[in-house]
Amino acid sequence: MPDKTPDIYDITIIGAGPTGLFAAFYAGLRGMRTKIIEALPEAGGQLAVLYPEKFIYDVPGHPKILAKDLVKMLIEQIDMFDPEMVLDQRIDTLTRQDADGEEVWRLGTETGAHHTRTVVITGGIGAFEPNRLDKPGVADYLDHGVHYFVKDKKPFRDKDILIIGGGDTAIDWCLNLKDWAKSITLIHRRDQFRAHEGSLAALRATEIPMLTFWELKRIDGDNKRPKSAIIFENRTAEERTIPVDIVLISTGFKAALGPIAKWGLEMMDNRHIKTDVFMKTNLPGVFAAGDIAAMEGSTPLNLIVTGFAQAAIADNAAKAHIDPAARMFPGHSSEMKL
Repeated sequence: MPDKTPDIYDITIIGAGPTGLFAAFYAGLRGMRTKIIEALPEAGGQLAVLYPEKFIYDVPGHPKILAKDLVKMLIEQIDMFDPEMVLDQRIDTLTRQDADGEEVWRLGTETGAHHTRTVVITGGIGAFEPNRLDKPGVADYLDHGVHYFVKDKKPFRDKDILIIGGGDTAIDWCLNLKDWAKSITLIHRRDQFRAHEGSLAALRATEIPMLTFWELKRIDGDNKRPKSAIIFENRTAEERTIPVDIVLISTGFKAALGPIAKWGLEMMDNRHIKTDVFMKTNLPGVFAAGDIAAMEGSTPLNLIVTGFAQAAIADNAAKAHIDPAARMFPGHSSEMKL
């Protein structure tokens, strides 16, 4: 049964990561009534949940900026247009609905629905969950010395830390904590790393041990906190016991699109929404931007700056969809009266 007298927004952005937050700002710049919806209880996406204490070096105008500070500034930026922000609410369905003779999109949730003329999907990589390490002691000390994410690095001060992993997150945390921790040991189950070359070069220039072909066997402690970790060389079975206060597991995470995969969107490689150069999907008035979007014939470049550009393109195209007389390019913000 259709919703009664729905409150219709010009544009609704699904996902409040950096791309979604900038999309909300730019939609306000285009004079659109804007709503942004996030499944998590806070805005910021991966920056807030996974990497709040990590420095980001490739945001224009910032030699380096903490992820949590970038989120804070993006939220301050959108405040000038006062968009509606809805947190801790997942969109389950996307369907068309007639509203007083106007066909709009209905975004269904467990508790109700949102209505909008256009949609920009900025869901990043979708819902994410860390790859859990099934070793003795890991679950026993989870959040009491064993961590998959770092929300606050203050408890890591002057601690003996074991970092497990070979990707960007593991390497970046080694660099981030090297002058903060008492000691750091990095172990990785093979000798090939998936991290950025520059980060690896910087780590190799430190005194942090990088133990390749080593894995965690178990964590021992006093039933309150970890005290030591037993690690082993996976080719020779040699074992070592090292003192640890904290074990940081950075072995990647699983991501899933969740309900988005069932919305009738044309997909690429089962994880990206296919778009054209204007970030349009196969559904009328529905756009995608950021890590979740991909254009046919191109390789996705999952950078924050790329998401910002795609958000602006999607918003301008959404404005033209709502009002065909509107200019696709509105001019520069420095020429606008805000």
